[in-house]
Amino acid sequence: MLLTFFDIRGIVHYEFVPTEQTVHQVYYLEVLERLREKVKRKRPELFDNNSWILHHDNAPAHKALSVREFLATKQITVLEHPAYSPDLAPNDFFLFPKIKKILKGRHFYENDDIRSNTTAGLKAILQNQFQNCFEGWTRHWHQCILSQGQHFEGDHSGIQQ
Repeated sequence: MLLTFFDIRGIVHYEFVPTEQTVHQVYYLEVLERLREKVKRKRPELFDNNSWILHHDNAPAHKALSVREFLATKQITVLEHPAYSPDLAPNDFFLFPKIKKILKGRHFYENDDIRSNTTAGLKAILQNQFQNCFEGWTRHWHQCILSQGQHFEGDHSGIQQ
C-alpha cells in the first residue's frame, strides 16, 4: 500500500506501508508525524505560518479520536471530506490512476521492484499536472456544493491523466 501527500507543487511525502501492516490510528499518527517533518522541510513557508491544510478521506484511521486530537493539538487545519465522494479525493481521481497507467503492462517479481518503479513514476509527474489536478478538484468541490452534497456525475475536465 502506498500513502501519498501532495500539493499544487508536487509530492510532499509518500511512504509504502510495510507488508502485513494495517493502517490503524496508531500507525497513521506515526505517518502524520513524518508528514509534519516533510512539510517543515519541503514547504517551510507553509509550516512556519501554519497555513497548510490536510485533506484526507473518511478512512477509519483518519477519523479516530486520537488522530483528530493530534491534528487539533498541532493546529493542523483539516478539510473535511464528504462521505462517499471519491470524485473529491485527488489520490483517487488523479494520482493513483496516473501511477497505474505508468505501471500498466509491466511485470514485477519483487516488492522492491514495485516500490522503485512506483517511486520513479511519482517523481516523473510534472508540476503542471499537479496544478491541473487541483484546478479540477476545485471545480468538483463547487459541483458538490451546488448539488448540496447529493451525488452528481462529474468529469475531470482539465485533469490530465
